[in-house]
Amino acid sequence: MSSTNVDAAELAKFSDLAHRWWDKESEFRPLHEINPLRLEWIDALASLKGKRALDVGCGGGILAEAMALRAHHVTGIDLAVKPLGVARLHAMEQGVANIDYREVPAEALAAEAPGAFDVVTCMEMLEHVPDPSSTVRACAQLAKPSGWVFFSTLNRNPKSYLFAIIGAEYVLKLLPKGTHEHSRFIKPSELARYCRDAGLLWQATKGMGYNPLTRRYSLNEDTSVNYLVACRKPA
Repeated sequence: MSSTNVDAAELAKFSDLAHRWWDKESEFRPLHEINPLRLEWIDALASLKGKRALDVGCGGGILAEAMALRAHHVTGIDLAVKPLGVARLHAMEQGVANIDYREVPAEALAAEAPGAFDVVTCMEMLEHVPDPSSTVRACAQLAKPSGWVFFSTLNRNPKSYLFAIIGAEYVLKLLPKGTHEHSRFIKPSELARYCRDAGLLWQATKGMGYNPLTRRYSLNEDTSVNYLVACRKPA
């Protein structure tokens, strides 16, 4: 078990912005705008109703809280204390009672509660940890047999550097400068290997695009920049 798969600088980066997490016009506007797309894709495949779900790297709780409105119960975990505080406060303000947040590494929770969740999500997190394969293994361990595991991350190629860093951070200013490091982006082939090594069965892939003219995001088949992956744990 490893509880050291964490980058202190990455935690600090998101903690400094924690108070703006639920401001839909803040640096987190992209997360708010893509959240319905991700939620519908997850729900269409895994059917959240009556399920126990886990959001790994939940931050301020945007996806976790949305899943809680459909699932039986949701647990959100993160290692950044301030975003977790924001998540708890927002859930309380909204009266969302079937959700709890914990400051615990995915690897530690996997040792504590293996096979505890019907659905495990890990969105926009793998590119922020030193060892993404360790996180993938933990997510696989946390899922029940036949459970679903979802990841989203960024592809590593010249186009993703142009769009996700130069375009999103410097030109369109959708994200704060320094949000991402291109060297940490993960090719689908690499993520496929992590999933295979963790015993997960790759089920579906979607790309995500942004139209700067309409300022809208959409799911598509282009995985060259942002992409989402759905896996299942064997029965």
